[in-house]
Amino acid sequence: MSDRMHIIPFADLIRWIFEEYANDRTIFGISESKFYKQKNNDPTHIFSRKIELPLGPAAGPQTQLAQNIITAYLVGARFFELKTVQVIDGHDLQLAKPCILVDDEGYNTEWSTELTVSQALHEYIKAWFALSILAQEFGLGHKDGFLFNLSVGYDYDGITHPKIDRFIEGLKNASSTAIWPECRNYVLTHLNQFNHISADYVDSISPTVSNSVTLSTLHGCPPEEIEKIARHLIAVKKLHTFIKCNPTLLGYDFVRKTLDTMGYGYISFDDRHFRTDLQFSDAIPMFKRLQEFANEHQVEFGLKISNTLPVNITNHELPGNEMYLSGKALYPLAINLACRLAEEFHGELRISYAGGVDAFNIKDICESGLLPVTCVTTILKPGGYTRFYQLAQILEKCNYPKTCIPINVEKLKRIAADAIMNEYYLKHQQTAISRKLSLPVPLIDCFIAPCTVSCPINQDVPEYIRLVDTGKYGEAISLITKRNPLPFITGTLCTHPCMEKCSRIDYDESVFIRHCKLIAAEHGFPQFIRQLSRPALTTKSKCKVAIIGGGPAGMAAGYFLRLSGIEVTLFETRNKLGGIVEHIIPNFRISRTAIENDVKLLELIGVTYKLNYSRHVTIDEYKKKGFKYIVLAIGASVPGSLKLEQCDRELINALTFLASYNQGTGSVALGKRVAVVGGGNTALDAARTAKRINGVEEVYLVYRRTIKFMPADREELELAFADGIKVIELVTPISFINGILTCQKMKLGNNDTSGRPIPIPIPNELIEIQVDSVILAIGEKVDSDYLFNNHIQLDETGKPIVSPDNETSIQNVYIIGDAHLGPSSIIECIAEGFKVARTIVQKELNVTLDLSSKFTYTLEQIAEINLKKGILKTKSENKPCLECNYLCNICSEVCPNRANVQIRVPGLKNFNQILHIDALCNECGNCATFCPYSSSPYNDKFTFFWTLSDFESSKNDGFVSIDKNKFKIRLLGSIKEVTFNDNGTWDYTHGYTETLAENIRRFIWTTYTKYNFLFINAK
Repeated sequence: MSDRMHIIPFADLIRWIFEEYANDRTIFGISESKFYKQKNNDPTHIFSRKIELPLGPAAGPQTQLAQNIITAYLVGARFFELKTVQVIDGHDLQLAKPCILVDDEGYNTEWSTELTVSQALHEYIKAWFALSILAQEFGLGHKDGFLFNLSVGYDYDGITHPKIDRFIEGLKNASSTAIWPECRNYVLTHLNQFNHISADYVDSISPTVSNSVTLSTLHGCPPEEIEKIARHLIAVKKLHTFIKCNPTLLGYDFVRKTLDTMGYGYISFDDRHFRTDLQFSDAIPMFKRLQEFANEHQVEFGLKISNTLPVNITNHELPGNEMYLSGKALYPLAINLACRLAEEFHGELRISYAGGVDAFNIKDICESGLLPVTCVTTILKPGGYTRFYQLAQILEKCNYPKTCIPINVEKLKRIAADAIMNEYYLKHQQTAISRKLSLPVPLIDCFIAPCTVSCPINQDVPEYIRLVDTGKYGEAISLITKRNPLPFITGTLCTHPCMEKCSRIDYDESVFIRHCKLIAAEHGFPQFIRQLSRPALTTKSKCKVAIIGGGPAGMAAGYFLRLSGIEVTLFETRNKLGGIVEHIIPNFRISRTAIENDVKLLELIGVTYKLNYSRHVTIDEYKKKGFKYIVLAIGASVPGSLKLEQCDRELINALTFLASYNQGTGSVALGKRVAVVGGGNTALDAARTAKRINGVEEVYLVYRRTIKFMPADREELELAFADGIKVIELVTPISFINGILTCQKMKLGNNDTSGRPIPIPIPNELIEIQVDSVILAIGEKVDSDYLFNNHIQLDETGKPIVSPDNETSIQNVYIIGDAHLGPSSIIECIAEGFKVARTIVQKELNVTLDLSSKFTYTLEQIAEINLKKGILKTKSENKPCLECNYLCNICSEVCPNRANVQIRVPGLKNFNQILHIDALCNECGNCATFCPYSSSPYNDKFTFFWTLSDFESSKNDGFVSIDKNKFKIRLLGSIKEVTFNDNGTWDYTHGYTETLAENIRRFIWTTYTKYNFLFINAK
């Protein structure tokens, strides 16, 4: 495929808009429920015009093509900073791809339009004309209620070049261009297609597409040249003029210190641009001169804050050596730059703002007087353009100055100070947790819930959250317990890998999935158990299963086996079921009642268990008791050890300490100061528990890596901080003598197989910590002696050798949970229990243990899902599930060019199918960033080509039309010509499965017959 975009002729653009709307009540994928209709009758005055909202896309990917601008307008944008043009254009740019990466803070390497200057001129005029039509036809606003702001760069010779001069003049008076009459004549000759467009209305559309400019200059451009260009634009071109400023005006020290303080210390740059760019001391007098010069020429002058910050490419994030920083990391820099400039001018300078704008800060930004406001990064994230809809709604209620000046300097100072300390903008981890699944994206039916896939038991997360949200708690707990026998325990303690993959993270933060499960359990349990019946023991097999160990793994295995009608008995050495949850995890983290409820669930379905059972009973003895299958769920309870050079007192094992606390004895004397060695959840439990022991004043968590790489849950770490636990990073204990814990200082090296950096000792650098006791929480081990004594084969590390279904070297003896995996999570143990139960059920009953549930969506529910798209929520608000298992469309949402199109294909699984349109794609890479699969939709989704040459130059599976009803198709790499019959059937001999061929047939025929507006004669 090519990274060069084709442009859509105006006639085809209008046809696409209105036919798609008639088909699906969408335009470029935007549901009409998100069409923004102007409600603000108090417009903003800027550049001698009135705009309905001072909001829109900044110069970037969203203002490069006509359809991009149209899409932004539909959802509330009214101020459009057009993508920058320069003399070097088209194929001469030679931009490396991909060029955008916004998985958290944003980076890009693209900097001006990829079109030729003449193409860009035509795109902007087409967009202007189309918006004028849409405003009237759909009642979205006034035809004069939006504004185009052209952007040019990058030096005086380029901006005064005839090519750029023609571009400027063409936007000042579009009637002199070739494209203007083409647009006008098309509408006039197709008036019958519109309901609210008349010839008089068409004639009233102003040909003055833009009377303003934002000047973008190269890094290192001398101040005298910047001023020369600005004077040319003001005096010669008579344009209202903004100069785009770079964050380098803040100075290297401020920028470096700010980013380091906020957790962005890994962002690499030196002081080169700060030395060669415009200096603050030169900028202020120049801006004052230009402000006065503009007043003399009766045009407006102002600044645009901010350009992006150039930083080094250090980890191959994007091709090349340098990229530009944007988004949430740029916000504290840009807002502080705006503040400093506003102070210098006492609020009497127009400042348009861009730099990390989103739903959480736009109100403050606008009410301070920074107007208009534009953004790029937030609308490149899931939800895409629809994020403008929320921004527009926020602005409706804002009390911002309608003339753009004066700026409220005192308010801006408060905003700027807050930006550096605000939790939302801080970076707690060096890299964002990957939301990618280790699965390739399918050609069709690709919608998937990453939360479900990443859950070891594939819990039906979106389905039960919908039930919880609608108050159907009994149905929710019934659905949950099909796969999860411990809803109270997991609803409280689950490590929730589902939340790490939740698509909502790219909005604000994950849906509170674990908490939703607990709500379902607490509210639905009484109703659920009333209707619960005990499964009858099957007569097909009268085998009995013994499960040794009553922790989560053993409980889960017993649950699933008993549900299948198999007789099962749990043998637990302690006085209660629950394993580490009951006996080790402190009661301030989970109530005993919650554990008892899960035990009660097992009792109700008929699981038998015996407590205080001897650990020394052998496997042979269980077999003699008539148990055909033995499942070992004995945990990993052998304490980990720490080798110290010297130690004059006993170190305390974390599990022993926690068990003592839970039993209420709490007799361990810890002294005033305690050190806990480790960085996992057990270490945090021990530290928080120690802080609750009488006499303890200080607790230190001693960890060999940094906090960022702790395996503990972030929320548990925050709770530990709230309890006053202090973390000492990058140290490893080497001795404990006379109350002094001596530690070796460490540094981080290359990553190990877990993806975390290896801690490396720093020679001759030690630290001494005065403590009274040391608790070890450094990982427990499997009791290999028990396994060895029962003749189970072990590997060289002492771990059991098992088959893929967890069978040990002894037939019909299985091992699960921590005993198999080593210390692992509760949810992983449940998955282990299910895995072995499924194996035994298959062997004995010759049936597959089926946990699938049927859950269908109505059209009304689909509309509800659409309404949730693009809406950010504050931390205090409930985070709605996006239900991406049924309506994903992420690759469609985040594509600036609308190259990933939603096709509704009858008969297929997903409500929508995704069709990639090669001609509209520039391979920016944004869809690859956010697709939940480990794939790139622009390479891997079924692709439609406008031309045969495009088809032949690509490797994508897809199709191209070569004649009426005749197509060339590439499928699984094989190319064939296919002719459809008029009824949509085809005569197609293929080497694919019948299902795949039939689904592809439906896909192509639906596209051809119901989405024919996509078939465009490319230009």
